[in-house]
Amino acid sequence: MVRSDLHCLAKREGGNTTPMPVITCIEDLRRLYKRRVPKMFYDYAESGSWSESTFRANVRDFEALRLHQRVAVNMDNRSIAGEMVGQPVAMPVALAPVGLTGMQWADGEILAARAAEQFGVPFILSTMSICSIEDVASHTSKPFWFQLYVMRDRDFIGRLIDRARAAECSALVLTLDLQILGQRHKDLKNGLSTPPRPTLRNLLDLATKPSWCIGMLGTSRRQFGNIVGHASGVENLTSLSQWSAQQLDPTLDWDDVAWIKDRWGGKLILKGILSAEDARLAVRSGADAIVVSNHGGRQLDGAPSSIAALPEIIAAVGADIEVWLDGGIRSGQDVFKALALGARGTLIGRAFVYGLGAMGEAGVSKCLELIANELDLTMAFCGLRNLDSISAEAIWPPDRL
Repeated sequence: MVRSDLHCLAKREGGNTTPMPVITCIEDLRRLYKRRVPKMFYDYAESGSWSESTFRANVRDFEALRLHQRVAVNMDNRSIAGEMVGQPVAMPVALAPVGLTGMQWADGEILAARAAEQFGVPFILSTMSICSIEDVASHTSKPFWFQLYVMRDRDFIGRLIDRARAAECSALVLTLDLQILGQRHKDLKNGLSTPPRPTLRNLLDLATKPSWCIGMLGTSRRQFGNIVGHASGVENLTSLSQWSAQQLDPTLDWDDVAWIKDRWGGKLILKGILSAEDARLAVRSGADAIVVSNHGGRQLDGAPSSIAALPEIIAAVGADIEVWLDGGIRSGQDVFKALALGARGTLIGRAFVYGLGAMGEAGVSKCLELIANELDLTMAFCGLRNLDSISAEAIWPPDRL
């Protein structure tokens, strides 16, 4: 399926039938993604705030961890299946909420949600998605999760929560680390907008991305579907820009978390935890899980990588709540390392976006296949056969922790 899709894509891109490269890892998907998606949307995903030091550290600190190999151990009958907040999953990986996913590929949120559903892992729809909650619900057969940003317009937020419940979303992921927006130099220089403004620079770039353009011409979903027509006074691109600039709420506090928990009434996951103090407050809030995350290095530049922050948080609250990790995962080995350091689940954002922008739905499926295979083989090489057996002993040398 994937190889035939790649061949079709090659034919669509200017009639070039040169075979696409064999996809062996997430980096292969990233290279193909960079060729196929407009620069402003590639840069939107593949960047961090300010100097991007935290963005780079998220990946680099995973690479620095070494594994403890074992031999002459029975590796038969392995399983990477598990649970996240009581939901069975094919592997402990969820597709993270990523804004503008529908600008990486036409109807991108729908396609990613379908790929996740077919593979057996959760998909988390962003508040700032192009396809709306209702769009994704109408194109999937199983519940997905919804991610919430808190805006000043609490009436809109309340109705957004109600819409997620009406769509039978099975968990709410509340992002806590976007009360204000970190500065991302590339977005400012590119004049990021959705859809792209018809400037000479953008038109020249789009001319080299015919498949992307054809896909976008074939869909009506080109604005923020959860907001336009739902938030008061937001009916078009101009009013949306004005609304967005004013709406992120710097006053967000734990009282608001309690209000959201009561309004939602279901599984609540708090994303954006980087300190033991905040993790303890999250436990007291009654959340079902927390996500150790620095927003992909897109908020506070100079913050620790997610994997560096994980051990302290596990030590503080790991026995009281499910702790997951988001940020820097580019392989199944990274998933394994996060589990070895105590995480009970992981989120991938950029990795699945690479697949989506490279090959659409088939690319997301390919991303998940790659990560699952790498997780399975890494577990086997470390002499382990299931998730419950993974521990810090798998990191070499263990005493460095």
